Amino acid sequence: MHWSLIVPLKPLGLAKSRLAAVAAGGLRPHLALAFAQDTVAAALACAAVRDVAVVTDDPRASAELAALGARIVPDRPGAGLNAALAHGALAVRAARPGAAVAALNADLPALRPGELGRVLAVCAQFPRAFLADAAGIGTTLLSAAPGVELRPAFGGASRRGHSASGAVEIALDDVDSVRRDVDTGEDLREALRLGVGPRTALLRAAGAPVVDG
Repeated sequence: MHWSLIVPLKPLGLAKSRLAAVAAGGLRPHLALAFAQDTVAAALACAAVRDVAVVTDDPRASAELAALGARIVPDRPGAGLNAALAHGALAVRAARPGAAVAALNADLPALRPGELGRVLAVCAQFPRAFLADAAGIGTTLLSAAPGVELRPAFGGASRRGHSASGAVEIALDDVDSVRRDVDTGEDLREALRLGVGPRTALLRAAGAPVVDG
């Protein structure tokens, strides 16, 4: 099975607000873009991924991610994360009604194509499935097989919400890069420890700060 991934991205000026304490000097929007670029590039390099649709209204992010090969879907609902993901799934299936779709967080800068492929291979066994984040509270990926509605419930304790909706939780070891989203300075340290993609690494090398401790 080959997947169409849907990646939601806020306007860069609003993204990653919890990183403000560790990304001073206007670096936070640059980090948000770098995370998204590394996420999308790794996803497109995964053999199980057919294409990536990024749902965003940010003009800079649209241009940069389109240059990587992503399809840009304007966030016409403008009604938050889950509405954007549902809209993205509809846009993908308007062109290919039989598409298998998966929502993927935009803040996975350490994402490895092989690990993503392992997760998607297990997802293919179920009508809907999800992967919990590293904290065990949220979700980094939610899948829907062909003909199945995505029904995203991201935000807050989405692990519980997706489980309650009937999606099957994927239990896999050694897929840390798919679980490691970045919301805080500690998350960023952990992503750096795993090994981030080239755009995030370049910002780090250029002096993007990470809180010590």
